[in-house]
Amino acid sequence: MVREQIASRGITDTPVLAAMRKVPRHMFVEEALRSQAYEDHPLPIGYGQTISQPFIVALMTSVLNVQPGMRVLEIGTGSGYQAAILAEMGAEVYSVERIQSLYSAALTRLNKLRYFNVHLKLDDGTMGWPEEAPFQRIMVTAGGPDVPPPLLEQLDESGILIIPVGARQRSQELIRFVKKEGKIMKANLGSVMFVDLVGTHGW
Repeated sequence: MVREQIASRGITDTPVLAAMRKVPRHMFVEEALRSQAYEDHPLPIGYGQTISQPFIVALMTSVLNVQPGMRVLEIGTGSGYQAAILAEMGAEVYSVERIQSLYSAALTRLNKLRYFNVHLKLDDGTMGWPEEAPFQRIMVTAGGPDVPPPLLEQLDESGILIIPVGARQRSQELIRFVKKEGKIMKANLGSVMFVDLVGTHGW
């Protein structure tokens, strides 16, 4: 998976590649789908949600430029796979999921794999996690009509936020925001397709 789907497509970030080699992706999908876990496409995890394609996970993680010890907020825990990748890279991960069953399943998986540096919250992800802010990195793994204002407010100085944004559901542009000296700089990283970001500041 790492060599054929990720490294061959230009992702060269050594910590990202190492984390994706180590985290057992098949543990984050239903047993009936485990034979497909390492294939080059997303897989359903229930409730209209998916575990993202391996290349997209690697791309977003690489763009985020996570360093060990950083406080990272993830919006949309889903299966827990992305949180595990960030935790494997040494981040202190705060992840928010709105669906009870996905939250409970992710918590069980992450504890079983001993990723105790992941903290989960059942809540509206578009509101972030203000009690634990600010965050040096924020990753949103669902697509909304715009970036939720609370997330920009919770981004630390020199922080990076990455989010799929689009006026139409299931069709977005991957946007990177960087906060520098109180100003927000924005860059478009290309077209993507994510499940809907649902909440106060989403769909």
